[in-house]
Amino acid sequence: MATSLSGVSIAILATDGFEQSELVKPKSALEEAGATVHVVSPESGEIKGWDQDDWGDSVAVDKTLADADASAYDALVLPGGQINPDKLRIDGDALAFVKAFAAAGTPIAAVCHAPWLLAETGLAEGRRLTSYKSIRTDLKNAGADVVDESVVVDDAGPFTLITSRNPDDLPAFNDAIIEAVGAAKAA
Repeated sequence: MATSLSGVSIAILATDGFEQSELVKPKSALEEAGATVHVVSPESGEIKGWDQDDWGDSVAVDKTLADADASAYDALVLPGGQINPDKLRIDGDALAFVKAFAAAGTPIAAVCHAPWLLAETGLAEGRRLTSYKSIRTDLKNAGADVVDESVVVDDAGPFTLITSRNPDDLPAFNDAIIEAVGAAKAA
């Protein structure tokens, strides 16, 4: 039987330049599993995706960071792309939002370049994870045990950390999020 995420709320933190598939596909998979998913961003209105090598579609923002409360969510998803996490890792409110999920013991999932946020917040230290190949040295320098696998679920710390390398890994990434959030809900 597929895991049901009925009654679960998940935040996706993103800004302009998120990799299109890395926001849209997890959002769709989580909603299909029954979760309520909110796109949270520093901006209100819409944010514009990056679709491989050019600007992609816009996505509606459900809540601004100023209005979002991390304690209202059962998990956090961080889509990558190069632009999106690079902008978010210099935004103090975005970093505080990510840290709040870790402090609450809530699962965090990050794909592609999004683990930059884990490095910036100190959450990568001592954790086993993967990422897009160009940021692996940054993560190692942040104290992470970096591996090259399609999806890594590190549940040895105070919160479950799920990471993947790139859009090709999204099916495994989405399944791991659904499984981890379902297990946390059942606990």
